[in-house]
Amino acid sequence: MILFKSSSRSTVVPEQEEDHSGTDDHGDWTSLTVWRKSLLFSCKGFTVIDSNGHLVFRVDNYAGRTQDATLMDGAGHPILTIRRRKKLRLVDNWLVYEGEAGGHGCSTKKPICCMRKRVNILQPSDGAVARVYHGPPEKRQAYVIEGSYSLRCCRVVDESRRRVVAEIKRKEAGKGGVSLGLEVFRLIVRPEINPSFAMAIVMLLDQMYS
Repeated sequence: MILFKSSSRSTVVPEQEEDHSGTDDHGDWTSLTVWRKSLLFSCKGFTVIDSNGHLVFRVDNYAGRTQDATLMDGAGHPILTIRRRKKLRLVDNWLVYEGEAGGHGCSTKKPICCMRKRVNILQPSDGAVARVYHGPPEKRQAYVIEGSYSLRCCRVVDESRRRVVAEIKRKEAGKGGVSLGLEVFRLIVRPEINPSFAMAIVMLLDQMYS
């Protein structure tokens, strides 16, 4: 299952020199730099590089395609597709598919997971901003996202073990600690979760809270 680390076309190199305060065993974590901008003109998306400056992920969303977004590796091969499924209810679901899902809002594939935005009137104030469920929406809860994406300060928590498996943090430039703002930030990932799946969570949070 792609929720966990597996082989892929992209090679992500751990970044050892940065401080992962608030995490344990930080030497095993992978640190990526996420730029909230597409490399293509007239597209919205993301550009993700590793500590060696290699392009590992990219997202290029053309105008008008607001419901779907495809995460690609550095060579442009599709890895995951996220899709918002709207229904006549208070809580919308965002679905994640392996590879490139079918167009026009439908797919013959089964989603590998579902993510739901926290709705204040339905859920207690426990610090969660979103929840990820394995498989279809009725399956068990897998991850809880805590913090604030708008401030680029989030933790992805494995619900079964109450263990932080990924973090979104502000990125600072140089030894002076000058923040690079909200458009450039860090995604730090523990080895047992696939970096591509962690990046899909970033894409979903961006759709929910931007």
